[in-house]
Amino acid sequence: MARLRDSLGELWGRGAIRVLLGVAIGAVLTVIVYPFVARGPARGPAASTATAPASPPSADAALAGNAPSIAVLPFANMTEDKQLEYFSDGISEEILNALSRVDGLRVIARASSFAMKGRNEDPRTIGQRLNVGTLLEGSVRKSGSRVRIGAELVETAGGTRLWAQEFERETENAFKVQDEIAQAVVAALQLKLLTPPVVQAANVDPAAHDLYLRGLAQLARGSAEGSERAVQALQAAVDRDPGFAHAWAALATARFRAADQGTADPAVEWPKALEAAERAVSIAPGDADGWLARGFVKVSAYQDWEAARADLEKARSLNPNSAETHYQYGRLLAALGRLGEAGFSVQLALARDPLSANAHVMEAMVHLGEGRYELARVSAERALDLAPEHARAARTLGLALLLQNRLPEAREAFHRSGPRQFEKMGDAMVEHSLGHETASKKVLDQILADPDTPKHACYQAAQILAWRGENDRAFEWLDRAAEAHDAGLIYLKYDPVLARLRPDPRYRALLERLKLPVG
Repeated sequence: MARLRDSLGELWGRGAIRVLLGVAIGAVLTVIVYPFVARGPARGPAASTATAPASPPSADAALAGNAPSIAVLPFANMTEDKQLEYFSDGISEEILNALSRVDGLRVIARASSFAMKGRNEDPRTIGQRLNVGTLLEGSVRKSGSRVRIGAELVETAGGTRLWAQEFERETENAFKVQDEIAQAVVAALQLKLLTPPVVQAANVDPAAHDLYLRGLAQLARGSAEGSERAVQALQAAVDRDPGFAHAWAALATARFRAADQGTADPAVEWPKALEAAERAVSIAPGDADGWLARGFVKVSAYQDWEAARADLEKARSLNPNSAETHYQYGRLLAALGRLGEAGFSVQLALARDPLSANAHVMEAMVHLGEGRYELARVSAERALDLAPEHARAARTLGLALLLQNRLPEAREAFHRSGPRQFEKMGDAMVEHSLGHETASKKVLDQILADPDTPKHACYQAAQILAWRGENDRAFEWLDRAAEAHDAGLIYLKYDPVLARLRPDPRYRALLERLKLPVG
């Protein structure tokens, strides 16, 4: 302990470090840091910087050890205006993002942390659910031109408050408080000085930052309407402040989702999404967000596998704590047919974000590709429990039940959430499996006659036709999907619905056309 106090005293003596540690009390630091010293140095998974082995150990094993861990719970909005919820949520998310850039600190991602919102559960229960040792929680009060943010750090095993502080600033400087809070928490959790989190918002126009928070809140809804509104808010943010890299990265994701969910034309929006991601990378090449956004767009909208791999690996190197990066890397690996590695990467994402509906859907898709339909059903059900409106979760559950020949349940699953093309796809496939060919063909004809199908549902049309055994027409629609860069093509290598097509030489030719491995 004496050596620890001497080390902290030496750090305090350096002028540049006083700002970092000035917000923390020395005695509290000793109480907080000592448990981490006793447990030894933190070690992260090797897969965060290198490709996982073909038969990897479990992600839980890779993350074993006693590295400091934290979940940032949504800060409570204490103002009378409940429409300011986006502001308190945004404060929480920005602090979370800042902490996730600290090497050696395991940070639970947004989806899992925000799932605790409004539950009023005790710290021990939350700690067990999220598998973390500490929680950061707080409140936001906004009055006129001033904002007061209170934050406290709580140890989950016993509910002990380890650190607490209030910050009061002018509203235009509110985002700077995020940096102060993040640095205070880092100081309380770190044994040795690590690179402090970089918060790009420090030089952002306040009004642009407000629009950015509004956009993130809309994007988090996961709905078509939310994506469209997110595009509007985030575009307004970058119009006000063209140097706001995080807003450009979020705009890239929002534009892709809006087009993919049918509210905008992919031919128009996807190039804009790529352009937004490019801007984020060029503005802040040392930040993971832009690389992650660009890798996501290149995988999903352009099937540019190698370029996407380079971007996602860069994002992993810049922020190995990011659950989203591991999730997106898993999507890429699955698209390449490397399901074992994809499953490992998804488990790394779930270890950091155990309540992520997206990651559980990807876990289910990997199980489908491996022929483990019951496990796929369980994972998809879990995703829907977490996000009842999650369209891809409902679709994936429907596919798992269809492949198990549980047809009434499959039909119900396909209808649990939109969009319309997933519901109609389910109807056509279930009717075929029931032997109701007239009913199946009627739904199929409606889908193929829909003017939106060539824009948004080429891949779904191919799935229906393959399931019905109409291979020639299925390949015709897969060719159209390739021409349109349909986002569904990420499933081409491992989609069990297309099993009948794989012996056909045209399937191999399509893989070669898309530059996918043919083995």
